[in-house]
Amino acid sequence: MPQNDIIQWRPGAVELDLDLGTDGPPSVRRLVSVGDPSTSDASTGLPIAEVHLGGEGSGANSSERLAGSAVGRRLRAAEHRSWDEGGMAHLEVTARDPRSGILTISRWSAWPDLSVVRTDTEIVAGGGAVELRAVSSVALGGISAPGSQWWHDHEVGFAHNTWFREAVWQARTPAELGLDDMGLRTWDIQSSRASFALGQRGSWSTGGHLPMGILRSRTGRRSLLWQVEHNGAWGWELGDQGDALYLVASGPTDQSAAWMRRLEPGERFRSVPATLVLGGDDDELFGALTAARRRVMRPHPDHERMPAIVNDYMNALMGDPTAENMPPFIDAAARAGAEIYCMDSGWYTDGATWWNDLGGWEPSARRFPEGLEAMTQLMRDAGMVPGLWLEPEVVSVASPVADLLPAEAFFQRDGERVVESGRYQLDLRHPAALAHVDGAVEKLITDLGLGYLKFDYNMDVTQGTDVDADSPGDGQFGHQAALLAWVRDLMDRHPGLVIESCSSGGQRMDGATLAVHPVQSTSDNQNPLFTAAIAAAAPTAVLPEQGAVWAYPDPSWSYERIAFSLASPLLGRVHLAGQIHRLSDPQMALVQEGMAAYRATRARTRTALPFWPLGLPGWHDPVVALGMRDDEGELVTVWRRSGPSTVRVPLPGHVGRPLEIEVVFPTSLPTGVHWDRDAGAIVLELPDEPAARTLRLVLVR
Repeated sequence: MPQNDIIQWRPGAVELDLDLGTDGPPSVRRLVSVGDPSTSDASTGLPIAEVHLGGEGSGANSSERLAGSAVGRRLRAAEHRSWDEGGMAHLEVTARDPRSGILTISRWSAWPDLSVVRTDTEIVAGGGAVELRAVSSVALGGISAPGSQWWHDHEVGFAHNTWFREAVWQARTPAELGLDDMGLRTWDIQSSRASFALGQRGSWSTGGHLPMGILRSRTGRRSLLWQVEHNGAWGWELGDQGDALYLVASGPTDQSAAWMRRLEPGERFRSVPATLVLGGDDDELFGALTAARRRVMRPHPDHERMPAIVNDYMNALMGDPTAENMPPFIDAAARAGAEIYCMDSGWYTDGATWWNDLGGWEPSARRFPEGLEAMTQLMRDAGMVPGLWLEPEVVSVASPVADLLPAEAFFQRDGERVVESGRYQLDLRHPAALAHVDGAVEKLITDLGLGYLKFDYNMDVTQGTDVDADSPGDGQFGHQAALLAWVRDLMDRHPGLVIESCSSGGQRMDGATLAVHPVQSTSDNQNPLFTAAIAAAAPTAVLPEQGAVWAYPDPSWSYERIAFSLASPLLGRVHLAGQIHRLSDPQMALVQEGMAAYRATRARTRTALPFWPLGLPGWHDPVVALGMRDDEGELVTVWRRSGPSTVRVPLPGHVGRPLEIEVVFPTSLPTGVHWDRDAGAIVLELPDEPAARTLRLVLVR
C-alpha cells in the first residue's frame, strides 16, 4: 500500500497509524504507547465510525451489535487534517457514505506527556434527511495483543456500581464472557456474532455499572482502559474481528435508550466523548486517567482548599432537621473541625418525611419558626460556610408546583407525564422549568448566604420524553445537556459556589458530570466496613479531590470502629456525619484528630496519583488498601476488616530501599508497624477487631 494511504500520528506519548483505505473504509491499524513494537493486521480493523441509520439493518453478522453497521462499511475517506491547540495534538478524519450522503468526522486528541487519547464522532447530513439511531464515540479493532490467544490470554475488567455498592471491579476472561475461539477462520469468516456489552439506559448514568472497562493482557504489559463520558445513557461492547478483539463505545442508541435524532440537510450531531488510556498495570492506567481527568475538569477554587464538609443526614438527622436539633449538631461540627456545613433534606417540608414534598423549595415555617436564616447564621458564626441540599430536577406528584408549571415543563410520553418514585421529572430544556428551579436556587443563595449546594437525584427515569424531541431518548439527551449547562452557569454567576453532585450516592459518577461539579458523592452506604471498600476503589471513578466519602462516628462504637470510619475519607474528600453531637469528649478528640490528619495531607491528595498495593478492592476482601503517590513519597490507608491481625502490604517497587513509615491517623491508638526492607512490605500489627491506619512513607536518602 502506498505510504500516503497511512496516516502516522505521533502526538507525543502515543502512536496511531490510520489506514485511509483505498477500497474500503478508513480504520485505525495501530494505537499503542510510544515504544510498543506491536504491529497490526488489516483484518482486525474496524471502520473509524459505526453509524446506524433508520431504514437500514446492520452490514453483517448481528443487528444487536454496535459494530458491523452498513454505514461504517460504506465509508470512504474524504480528507484529514492535524493541528495543535490548547496544549493538545488533534487529528481529524472525514469520511463520506456515498449512499446516505452523510459525512463522519472522527477526532482524536492527545496530550504530549500522557498515553491518553480522547475521541468523538460528528455526523453531518448531506443532501437528504437522515435518522441517526447510533453513533460511535470510538470504534477500534486490534485491541488485544497481536498473535495472542486472546480468549484466555486477556481479561476484561468492569465495575458494578449499584446503590450502596459502588465501584466494585470484576475481572473475567473473554471466554468467560462468551467471546472465544469458534474455529471460524477455517471458513475464512473474520468475525463471529458474539459480543459482550455493558451500558445504562436511564438518567442514572452509573446506576448499575461504571461507564468504563479494561482489557488486560495476562502475558505482557499491554492494557487498554476506556471511559464513556455522558451523564445519561451509554454503552460499550467487545467482540472479535479477525484474530483480535475490538471495542465500540457510544452514548444513547435506539436499542438501548429509544434514541433517534433526525438531521436535515447540513445539520450536525456530535457524539459523546470517550477516553482511551494505554498502559501496563492498573496503577499505571488509573494514574494516567487521573492526570487526564484533572486537565478536563472545570477549574474551581474548591480543589485548592479541599475544605472538610459536614452533612447532617447520614446516620445523623436523616432528613429531619429542626430549629431544636440542628444547633447541637452545628456546634459539634464546628468543634470537630468542619469547614462547610451542608443541611440535608427535610428543611422545606412541614410534614414528617422529606420524600414527598419536593419542588417548592421554601423553608418550612413549622421546622424553623424564626426562619432558616437563623440556622445559616449559626453556621457562619461557628466559622463554617453554610450549605443546603436540594433535588432540583424533580417535583413531587403532590407538590403544588406540579400544577403551577405547564405540562410541557415535565417529561412526558404520549401526552402523559412520566411518574417515577412518586415524582415528576422537570425538563430543563423548557424555559418555565429552568426559570422555576433557577429562581428558587438564586433566592436561597441570596437569602441564606449559601456557599455550598448539594444537588441530589433519587430516581432513575428510563422512559425519556417525547415532547419537542425526535425521540424519547433524544429528549432525555437534551435535558441532560441542559442540566450541566445550568450548573456551569450557576457557578459562573457565583464563582465561589461549590455544587456537589449526588445521585443516591454515586449513581451519576460519569465523566461529563465530573468535569463540571467540584465535589461528587461516592455512596450512600451506612456501614463503615463496606464504605471502606468503596473508598478504596473510588479513585477509579472520580478524582481524589472530588470524591466525597462518608465518615459517621457513633457513640456506641469502640474507638477502633470510630477511627476505621474516619480513615475512609482521608485520601479523598471528607463527608463527616453520624452522631457527632452525642460523642463523649474522648470520642470527639478522636474525630478532631482525624480532621487534623485530613488537613495535614489534603494538599498532597489533590496532586497525587492513586495506586492499589493489594490490587483493586473486592467487596468482601478481608483487607483493602489505597495509596496516593507524589514527589514527597506515599500515603497509604489500610483497612483490616477481618482475618489475621498481622497485615502485610507489599510494595515491590521499594524492595531493598530504606523507608520511614509514620502513622498519620490514628496516632492516639496503638499501632505496630515496621518496614520489611528485604521483602518490600509494610507489616502492621493491628487489634483483633476491624481497624484502619493511614500511613506516611518517606524514602530515606
